[in-house]
Amino acid sequence: MSDEVLISERIGAVERLTINRPAALNALNASVLAALKAAFERIARDDAIRAIVLTGAGEKSFVAGADIKEMATIGPLEAEALARSAKRVHDAIIHCPKPVIAAINGFALGGGFELALVCDIRIAADDARFGLPEVKLAVLPGGGGIMRLSRLVGPSVARALCLTGDMISAERAFQLGIVSELVAHDKLDEHALKKAEALAALSPVALAQIKSALEIGANADLESALAAEAKAFALCFAAADQKEGMAAFIEKRPARFTGR
Repeated sequence: MSDEVLISERIGAVERLTINRPAALNALNASVLAALKAAFERIARDDAIRAIVLTGAGEKSFVAGADIKEMATIGPLEAEALARSAKRVHDAIIHCPKPVIAAINGFALGGGFELALVCDIRIAADDARFGLPEVKLAVLPGGGGIMRLSRLVGPSVARALCLTGDMISAERAFQLGIVSELVAHDKLDEHALKKAEALAALSPVALAQIKSALEIGANADLESALAAEAKAFALCFAAADQKEGMAAFIEKRPARFTGR
């Protein structure tokens, strides 16, 4: 196994990013956060990459949270800086115009759960576990977990998970809509890659506009969100991909999207 904390692999038009600290259950430390931010900023600029799979090394964990050994002795200012560092990674994922699939292969706890929540599609192994256990360490989720989870599943479930720190099963996460699919553990990598390859065959223009509209809509009133959606729809018609997609449909042939 590589000594790199983040392994990047190019598979056709898909980039697979693997957080590589299996001995620490892929816990997030400063090095991992810096590597993730750099990777997503690089991918955002690379037209050859059309979809991303994010996962964790080993069989046990996607990301089991932040590195407690790094956090144990810091003060308030360092803690705020850590939360801001995580937010910069999350922003890089959110603003990356390519779809990002989280392939959750085990524990997604604390900062790992928060990392998964900012990905576009979450696919979990059927033995994965989710939770925000920070309260058991006398702190709280500081990387958006409270707010994003509450908006995703509603305040009642979010309060229960945040206040108790309890873990939930992959099946429960699927029932709550936290993940969109459950897959047998030994099939997760293959399934996530196939999903990414299918996304990579679609129009990068349309995918980027969908991501943008979803993010704007999540933070706006309904009328503003609907206006953003209409604007994103209109912008697609300025691209050659729209002409190609509709011509291919009429001519009953596969479309060949270029991202232009």
